[in-house]
Amino acid sequence: MQIPGPAPPKGPLVEHNKSLGLWAIKLPSADAVVVRRTLAILAENPHGLPGANESDERAEKRKSYWSTVRPAHFGVKIGTKSILGIFRFMVTGLFIGLFGAFAVGRSLLLKFPEIFSLGWFRKTGPTEEEVRSALFNMWFVGHGYNDINLASQSGKKPDTEVITRVSGPEIGYLTTPIILLQCALIVLSERDNLPKGGVLPPGIVFGPTDLQKHLQDNGISFDVISTRASLH
Repeated sequence: MQIPGPAPPKGPLVEHNKSLGLWAIKLPSADAVVVRRTLAILAENPHGLPGANESDERAEKRKSYWSTVRPAHFGVKIGTKSILGIFRFMVTGLFIGLFGAFAVGRSLLLKFPEIFSLGWFRKTGPTEEEVRSALFNMWFVGHGYNDINLASQSGKKPDTEVITRVSGPEIGYLTTPIILLQCALIVLSERDNLPKGGVLPPGIVFGPTDLQKHLQDNGISFDVISTRASLH
């Protein structure tokens, strides 16, 4: 799927986003690969994948949904309010990268998680109070064009910035089970509306469903923070 406009610059190793008040560093995760895979499937199937036994009305809803989705470059960073937090990320990542490559190193990581994560992880896991009091925020900072015709102009930089946020309770022990259970309920209740089967990224499966509403009803928020013209 062709993405209009120039590819975004790689940028510095450590970035300070003034809009969010956060320092950030690239996070080597599978998220970007999953998003690219979703877009690749969408390039081959612009209306999404048909449901196994969907009605005509449902098919129109699916086509309408996917017609609003545009291709995008996507990357993931982990952020913190303090530059010292970035140092902790880097040191922890370095330990995991170096020691995770061999058996003895992995044994040390598992035996002394507090040392190698600078206190972030411990064998006993978080307390119930820590889980109850924790929250997560995922910020999505998008840059694009207010007018699609601008994207085809050589050297024209994106002129619009949109910031959105997904937030909710503690992400590992609370939010992850909520998401998994709501996905399972949709699979059970809307099986005829989902693709026939195969190994598929979640976006292409659950995109046209009411998953977002299910998640909002269970304490996970989706918010548009700002939409504004970019300054260059």
